[in-house]
Amino acid sequence: MLKSHYCGELRREHAGQDVTLAGWVHRRRDHGGLIFLDLRDSEGIVQVVVNPQTAPAAHTAASDVRNEYVVQVRGRVTARRPGTENASLPTGAIEVAAAELSVLNPSKTPPFYVNEETPVEELLRLRYRYLDLRRERMHANILLRARVTRFVREFLSDRGFVEVETPILANPTPEGARDYLVPSRVYPGHFFALPQSPQQFKQVLMVAGIEKYFQIARCFRDEDLRADRQAEHTQIDLEWSFVERDDVLALMEEMYTALARRFLPDARLVTPFPRLTYAESMERFGTDKPDLRYGLEIGSIADLAAQSEFGVFRTAVEAGGIVRGLAVPGAADFSRRQIDELTALAQEHGAKGLVSFALMGTGSLETLTVEDVRSPVGRFFPVEQVRAIAQRVGAGRGDLMLFVAGPEKVVHASLDALRREAASRLGLADANTLCFCFVTDFPLLAWNEEARWWEPEHHMFTAPRAEDEPLIETDPGAARAQHYDLVCNGWELGSGSIRINRRDLQEKMIAFLRISPAEAERRYGYFLEAFDYGAPPMGGFGHGLDRVVALLAGERDIREVIAFPKTKSAADPMTASPRPVEPEALSLLGLRLAEEEN
Repeated sequence: MLKSHYCGELRREHAGQDVTLAGWVHRRRDHGGLIFLDLRDSEGIVQVVVNPQTAPAAHTAASDVRNEYVVQVRGRVTARRPGTENASLPTGAIEVAAAELSVLNPSKTPPFYVNEETPVEELLRLRYRYLDLRRERMHANILLRARVTRFVREFLSDRGFVEVETPILANPTPEGARDYLVPSRVYPGHFFALPQSPQQFKQVLMVAGIEKYFQIARCFRDEDLRADRQAEHTQIDLEWSFVERDDVLALMEEMYTALARRFLPDARLVTPFPRLTYAESMERFGTDKPDLRYGLEIGSIADLAAQSEFGVFRTAVEAGGIVRGLAVPGAADFSRRQIDELTALAQEHGAKGLVSFALMGTGSLETLTVEDVRSPVGRFFPVEQVRAIAQRVGAGRGDLMLFVAGPEKVVHASLDALRREAASRLGLADANTLCFCFVTDFPLLAWNEEARWWEPEHHMFTAPRAEDEPLIETDPGAARAQHYDLVCNGWELGSGSIRINRRDLQEKMIAFLRISPAEAERRYGYFLEAFDYGAPPMGGFGHGLDRVVALLAGERDIREVIAFPKTKSAADPMTASPRPVEPEALSLLGLRLAEEEN
C-alpha cells in the first residue's frame, strides 16, 4: 500500500515511529520557513511539518501543493511541544516531521470550500458531489449510514431473520405512487416495473416457509420529492410469520432502542414508546406523525363556536365542519406581522383564515376582562365565552390562542403546520430528545373524492381488524386496518401491517382498486394462487433507512445521508441524468417517442 497508517489513527504512543501517509491536503500554512500541512484521509486529519533544513526536497515539493492535492508523506511521528497541542483533533498531541513528500495528483481549485462547513448552493453541491462528500459532515454521515446498516443486519440476523434478495425487475405493485418502468428487449411492448417495495415477494417468501425474512432493499417511486422522499431510497424490510401486531411492535421498539443507545448514547430516550391510535393522534395533534417532544395539543370548540356570534365559526359547524385550535404559551405579545405570517401558513394548507386571541396580563383566567383579550374578532365573544374557549385548549394569561374552522382535513393540516411552526419559533423541541411512538388502527379505506370511490388507505395487502371485516361491505369508512407506523420527533420512520393471507379477502381488497376479477388474475394470479397453498398469518415492517440515518445524524433532509441523491425534480446534476436515449437504443426496444410521430 501507499500508506502504513491512516492519518486519523496516529496518537502519542506512535511517537518515534517512521510512517508513510497518503491523502488530501486539507489546509496548507507557510510560516516563511516551516510549511504546515493538515493531511486528511478517510480516518481523520494529522498535521505534517516540512522543515527546509532537514528535508529540502520535501520542502520544495510542499511549496507547490495546494488544498485538495493528493500527496504521499514519509516521516517520523513526534510529540508536539507543550502548549502547541490541538485539543480539537484526536491526533492533536502529535505531528509528523516530513522526510519525503510526493505529489500523487494535483487538484484544480474546488468550486467551494471542502475544508470548511460554509453554505453552498444545493445544485453546486450535487454537481460536484464527489467534492461535497469529502467535507467532514458529509463524510461522517456516509460512515454513520454504513455503521447503522451493519448494526441492523446483525440485530436481525441475531434474532433469526434470514436475509433474502428479491427481484428489482418485477411487475407493478399498487403502492400509492407511480412505477418506474423498464422496457424489455426480449419481449417487445412488455415492461418490468422497478419495485416500490418488495411487498408481494416477501409475502410469497412467508408462504414458501421462510418464516423470518429481512432485506436492505432498494425501492423506487416516481413521485414528487421532498425532504423525506427520494425517487430511489433504501428500505429496511422485514416480514415475519405466525405473529400478531404486538410481536412486531415489540421487536421494533427493541431495535430502535438499541439503535438510539448505540449511536446517540447521550440523547434522552423516552421509553416505553407511547402508542396512539390514528384517531387519537389526529384529535390531539392534527397529524398521524406527531412530534411528542412538546405539548401544544389541539382542542375542539365546535359546540362553543356554534353558540357564538361569529358567523364564520357558526357557518363552518352548520356545514358539517369543525372548529379547533391550540394555545401557544407565552406568545400573547406576538406582533401583527407574526400573526399574519401564521395566517399565511394556515392558508397554505387550505384554511380560509386564522382566528387569534391573545390573553394579556398575568393571573388566573377568572380575572380576565374584555380589555385583556386582543383579537380581531373579539367583539363577537363575551369574556365568559373566551374563558371557556381557553379552558378547552389549555390556555392561560400570556398565551396566544389560534383557531381554524372548516373541513376536518383542512383544519388538521393547518393546525399541524401551526403547531410545528410555533414549536420552532419558541424552541420547544429539544434536539437531544428522541420521542418515538407507534400510531395504530389506521382507516382501512379512504374516500377518493375525485373518483367518488373507496380505495385502500395504505396498500391492498393490509388486513382489517378481525372485528371490522364485516364493515368492508356495510360501512367501509369505519373499517380499521391492522396497520401501524413508527414515528420519531415528527418523522415517519416506517410502517407495516398484519397482512391478508386469505384469497377471498385479498380479492375483495383488489376490487376496491376497480380491477376486474379477470384483470386481477392476469396481474396478481401467482400471488393469489399462493394463498391457496397454506399461507401463514404474517406481519411485517418497512423502515426508511435514509430517514433513520438522517434522524441519528441530526439532518433535516435525507439527501444529506445519501451518497448520490437526486434533486427535488428527480434529476442528477453530476451525471446529467436523465437524458435522451439514442434512437438506435429505442428502436432495439421497439419504442418510438410520441413527438416523433407528430
